[in-house]
Amino acid sequence: MNTPAATDSTVGCALRRMVQTDLTAILEIERVSYPSPWSRRAFETELVTTWAAPMVAVEPGPAGERVVGYACSWHVADEVQLLNVAVHPARRRQGVGQALVCEVLRQAAARGARAVLLEVRVANLGARRLYTGLGFRPTGIRRGYYGPGQDGVLMEWRQGG
Repeated sequence: MNTPAATDSTVGCALRRMVQTDLTAILEIERVSYPSPWSRRAFETELVTTWAAPMVAVEPGPAGERVVGYACSWHVADEVQLLNVAVHPARRRQGVGQALVCEVLRQAAARGARAVLLEVRVANLGARRLYTGLGFRPTGIRRGYYGPGQDGVLMEWRQGG
């Protein structure tokens, strides 16, 4: 199911479902964003998993679209798990990540999800501020979630506040 792109004019990019040809750019963003990046196979699995909703943020470039960010989420029953969000370093702090997360929330609301859940590194203060600003609330700590000494904050967004 390839849905048309939704344009977010505030960040100068369009949001659309992730496709196979996006993976090279996604893997590069993933590699520079995380100490333990997802593999190509992990993203390929997202593309074919029925409950997955992988999306990309793209901007026009000289050779066509250029992937500048992505988000992977699972829509299961009445919950959404936001698994992975990353933005190209040159486009960080310009609203791309916010646009992606807002689209996940919009899709969750449209499907009647009661909650969106995620984990974020305790040390990732920028992401934690973004999520808090969008209505996520911390609900717990997952000790060692990202490896030894790297705890994760469990956060939750609920429909209607």
